[in-house]
Amino acid sequence: MKNLFRIKNLGILLIGATLITSCNLFKKKPAKSSSTGWTYNDPNGSGFRVSKEKEQKTGPGLVFVEGGTFTMGAVEEDVMRDWNNIPRRVTVASFYMDETEVANVHYREYLFWLDRVFQDTSITNHALPDTLVWRSELAYNEPYVDYYFRHPSYNLYPVVGVTWKQAYDYCLWRGDRVNENILYEKGITNKKAELQKQMQGGGQDNFNTKAYLLGEYQATPGKNIKTYKDPITKQVPTNISFEEGIILPDYRLPTEAEWEYAAYGLIAQNPNPRRSEKKRGEELTANKQVYPWAQNVNGLRDSRRSSWQGQFLANFKRGSGDNMGVAGGLNDRAVIPGPINSFFPNGFGLYNMAGNVSEWVADVYRPMTPSDGDDFNYYRGNKFQRVDLSTGKAERDSLGRIKYRDETDDEVKNRRNYQKGYAIDYLDGDSLSNVTYGYGKTTLISDKSRVYKGGSWNDRAYWLSPGSRRFLEEDQGSSMIGFRCAMTRYGSQEGNGRKTGNWFAKKKQNNRKRN
Repeated sequence: MKNLFRIKNLGILLIGATLITSCNLFKKKPAKSSSTGWTYNDPNGSGFRVSKEKEQKTGPGLVFVEGGTFTMGAVEEDVMRDWNNIPRRVTVASFYMDETEVANVHYREYLFWLDRVFQDTSITNHALPDTLVWRSELAYNEPYVDYYFRHPSYNLYPVVGVTWKQAYDYCLWRGDRVNENILYEKGITNKKAELQKQMQGGGQDNFNTKAYLLGEYQATPGKNIKTYKDPITKQVPTNISFEEGIILPDYRLPTEAEWEYAAYGLIAQNPNPRRSEKKRGEELTANKQVYPWAQNVNGLRDSRRSSWQGQFLANFKRGSGDNMGVAGGLNDRAVIPGPINSFFPNGFGLYNMAGNVSEWVADVYRPMTPSDGDDFNYYRGNKFQRVDLSTGKAERDSLGRIKYRDETDDEVKNRRNYQKGYAIDYLDGDSLSNVTYGYGKTTLISDKSRVYKGGSWNDRAYWLSPGSRRFLEEDQGSSMIGFRCAMTRYGSQEGNGRKTGNWFAKKKQNNRKRN
């Protein structure tokens, strides 16, 4: 009986040893550098940690806009005689853009956060939209002054009266809140502890993406932070790095080129876009579309949808004194801005890229910029900066953001790609261009003049064309101007699941051996 028991135990040990051996056989080998041969994420290697290759996730509220080439500028007669949007071909890299304009309820969420975290009315008041933009000497618009921004009936109507500066700050705030929530959901930071810190009025010590990545914001660790420990020292980091691919890029205002490209939605005219490698779309670069919702060069409705007959596809002013049509037969059914997801989306799925409200873009206005700027990712408004290390380390300002300083011309004078830290007025009245317009002196145009695009609820049809452009000072608001956010796309230009470049099957080529 004892021998039988010993044999049984020996069998169990053999089975266990076999299972252990099997596990070791199937254990995944650490990745190896094709450059040095050293292994990654390996306690027996150099200790270099490399996260698994992954695509960028789509942030809340955003849609993917596949980039490409298009004709930027006016594609119809310049009836306003502005001569500020001369057509030229440019290329825009893929990016993300808000599906809709930023709504009143979204902006009120921002104000609520400011009030709770800083508990300082001066900070909150600085961000308040100007509701007095509704006033006019010869119109009774007082109800909109009091109720448009706050009344729940207008929750999902676009916020107006927001200056360019306020829109810029909102985008920064939104990016921080999105990344903060991502870290909560991943268990990298402790949500309960972090929210408790906010409820107590964290003030300057609030979560900021850049501060977190630089180690200047110490978040309360979550239960999953140990997943990112050093493979050799076994030390658990305080913060994760950007290289982990979890933190999203900043939300920001779209550039003028991005906004105009996205507004056209030309992908709708491209047969079989992004279906497969065998059936990819044609390069229909000759089309000169007039309106965002069009699926043909004339800007007409799709003839297959007979129910569209007589329907307005944007919220605009048909003529003097006609903001919505006749009772019983209202044309666009909106006397002021309408809901952010009303009317017909364009080829990229973006709503109200014409009409409803015009929208701020990132660019500083110049009449001739479209002919002066680069033909790839064109943009005017660069003021190059660096993290301020004057005290020996990165520091945060009163709002919790990392402090930056402007680059000096002396610091970049030996560079080949740029020699000026302040590039807003580049090729503008200097010795290279010999052109000057007396900006800010003899005209209304200055370095504070920002571009806004798209027609509004109170504009005629001419301004609905994405090629049209106007400007307003960055510290001014209007009842006809709102905004939406954008985000840079990292990785494949065709979106997640699609590789960059053309890839071909490996085949033997004349049986030639490679050394």
